[in-house]
Amino acid sequence: MLKIAFLLVGADAFRARWYVLPALGAILLVLASLLALDASDGVTLVTKEAMGAVFVLNGLLALYVFVALPREGSRYLSFVKAAALIVLGSLILDFPLETRITIAWLFGFAFAVDGVGRIATATVLRFPGWRILAACGVVELLLALLIVTEWPLSHNQNIPFCIALLLGLWGWLLVRFGLMLRSLEDEASAMNLPIFAGRGWYQNAPVLIGGGERQPVEQPMIVHVWTPVGSAYHPERRLLVDRYIAAVDGNGVISTGHAALEMQPGVYISHYPAQEIDRSSSDFAAALRATAENDLKGRFQPSYDYESKEWCLADQNVAFHNFDPRRLRAFWAGYRQDDTYNLTNRNCSVVVAEALDAALEGSLASKYPWARLLSLLANPDLWTAALIRSRASSMTWTPGLVLDYARILVRLTQAQETGWNARLQLFLQKLRRRPQASA
Repeated sequence: MLKIAFLLVGADAFRARWYVLPALGAILLVLASLLALDASDGVTLVTKEAMGAVFVLNGLLALYVFVALPREGSRYLSFVKAAALIVLGSLILDFPLETRITIAWLFGFAFAVDGVGRIATATVLRFPGWRILAACGVVELLLALLIVTEWPLSHNQNIPFCIALLLGLWGWLLVRFGLMLRSLEDEASAMNLPIFAGRGWYQNAPVLIGGGERQPVEQPMIVHVWTPVGSAYHPERRLLVDRYIAAVDGNGVISTGHAALEMQPGVYISHYPAQEIDRSSSDFAAALRATAENDLKGRFQPSYDYESKEWCLADQNVAFHNFDPRRLRAFWAGYRQDDTYNLTNRNCSVVVAEALDAALEGSLASKYPWARLLSLLANPDLWTAALIRSRASSMTWTPGLVLDYARILVRLTQAQETGWNARLQLFLQKLRRRPQASA
């Protein structure tokens, strides 16, 4: 979450006072240590009530998102998120019933499910750094075991411990980011920092030789997405799977969909295997590993017109008007030097997600970067974007994930009506209109 916020605001805004970030990180680390070590009932109670209130408040605010958004896939994710936050917050607050043991088991269950998922995907995909991800999954399983068994902490202290863990991770990230930022060259993108290098996806982060002013946007940047279910021939519907992973058509052939990015004039980013292969269900699993033996010769499609005529029109499109054309061109010039294609580590969706991050860096630059940073951290869209990036990092980018990510980034970078005040006003307006409509 902090990574996306810093990327959107821009590294330049924080480079001159890089020392502030490690200082803030140190404060968070101290607070996390105090919270974890102080087992007094007063601290535990205050922390527990505050955490429950935060969950409920975020859940109620997420309902505004559900009401304000157009009817699209990510809109319903907002409703699910809102319901989950309100239920979890109510359990933490012991409303309507005493739920200490229940909430402890919920936290333990969440850690266990996430840990198993990380271990499974890391073991199957074997992408760069997969052992670290698997180790994180093991740690989550151990945390789940400790929470459920009440050792060494009781159920009353589990929630403060989890909060302390989260604050500690944020603090450590701020310290690392600040120390890295002091050595970042003026022309280099923040994505060149080691903190973004986990999957090796930012090796082509742009370097803007010569500096200069940001270029004006003449034409929109459009993300084209062929969802798996939208591009398959008579698909067999599977809930969520055919939206985010793959769809199976009537002949048993798997379609993973496709993603591309277009900016006129002269930029069309579409990475495809040089020889198209229809993978059946029997050999699809073998192609999932992100290892060298699954590297294929790739090709870059020349244009959207060519691609749509050869295949079909994209069933989803997202247009951006606030981005940096120069950063996008610099990224694309570096990426296209290597056409290697890998289904789970260097595919069409990976390059589109990378291009979006490159083009949107600094799109929310402000004279008051700290205020902008805080407002972003309070925006639930940023939390959703961070969740999507986390899922992609532990698996891979898919057309469905890129579609949701692009829709959220549009709201973050250019749709002013998504502020909480505007959402509240829209929510109240719709409530007032309903009685009139029914009458």
